[in-house]
Amino acid sequence: MPTPQPPSDQGNLFNRVDRFLYTFSRRWLTIINVVVALYVMLPMLAPALMKVGLQGPARAIYTLYSPMCHQMASRSFFLFGEQLAYPRAIANTNLIPIEAYMPDIPEFMGVPADPAEWPAFLMPARRFIGNAQMGYKMALCARDIGIYGFVLLGGLVYGVVRRHYRIRPLPLWAFVILGMGPIGLDGFSQLFSQYGSALEPLAFLNNLFPLRESTPLLRTLTGAIFGLALVWLTFPHIDAGMQGTERDLARKLND
Repeated sequence: MPTPQPPSDQGNLFNRVDRFLYTFSRRWLTIINVVVALYVMLPMLAPALMKVGLQGPARAIYTLYSPMCHQMASRSFFLFGEQLAYPRAIANTNLIPIEAYMPDIPEFMGVPADPAEWPAFLMPARRFIGNAQMGYKMALCARDIGIYGFVLLGGLVYGVVRRHYRIRPLPLWAFVILGMGPIGLDGFSQLFSQYGSALEPLAFLNNLFPLRESTPLLRTLTGAIFGLALVWLTFPHIDAGMQGTERDLARKLND
């Protein structure tokens, strides 16, 4: 009678992978929501750390998020200062514009206040984190806070609603028009208007896109619309795929 062979290490590894994937397929929404929550909360933690004097950890967060966001001071929210945001004067808001503070900010020394000279403004606006008067900026811009904040909100709402209703994914054409349309129109019209004002060969762009700067509210709103539409487009597809994976792995693990 042949001697039974112990299970191979490779078999044990495959079994552990299957169990991990089974657990992930059941808990994918919770995992995604937790990851997004951490991603959107860390940028809000950075100004709090600056406020209490923990500059090292705060600057580490700014550095970590720098490749994912321009972090321009005029397009970001601030905490612990005189205002929630400091947009440029051409945004035409009721807020005091950042140009009023620029003469006293070392990073902006020698930078012209003329909005048409935005290339000279870009890098100082990225470097400026804040000060005791203005507060300290979040490590993600207002539009990105809107995007990821509402991806989180959409994920939480999706988790509640799917218990009672089958949610059909948003059609791709609707995502392009409703989700991408507002954020694309706002972002590109601003970008083209500023290129047209700053670069002589592209001056013709100002005939189509007069020089403009988005308000903090418009940035956040267009980001929020995109974030919610992204959840509605993708999460029902992910859910269907994960349910199929869960069923297949359950049968395999019970064999």
